[in-house]
Amino acid sequence: SVKSTPSGLHYKILNKGKAKRATSSDTVRVHYKGTRIDGTVFDSSYNRGQPADFSLKGVVPGFSEGLTKVGEGGKIILFIPSDLAYGENPRPGGVIQPGDTLIFECELIKINP
Repeated sequence: SVKSTPSGLHYKILNKGKAKRATSSDTVRVHYKGTRIDGTVFDSSYNRGQPADFSLKGVVPGFSEGLTKVGEGGKIILFIPSDLAYGENPRPGGVIQPGDTLIFECELIKINP
């Protein structure tokens, strides 16, 4: 079932993973696919063939908040409203349009030490 948070993030946990959760100050290794609501893929670590390492301080708020909901080995789908993503100012010339809701399928591989 899809749950929502007070911030407006919606998410669906496919696999909770381990008990330990990342915090907003952690760096995590993630496999992910990001799409617009119409299914257009704008970014995918799967396509690159390797997971990405992110500081949760350095990503859009909805992505950071969502990844604190699962532990290592967890899988989650994030439905991120525009105001928790790129808002009205996405990267010029990119696929993401102003006001876009973004969907991320994420696999939290590990919380980096």
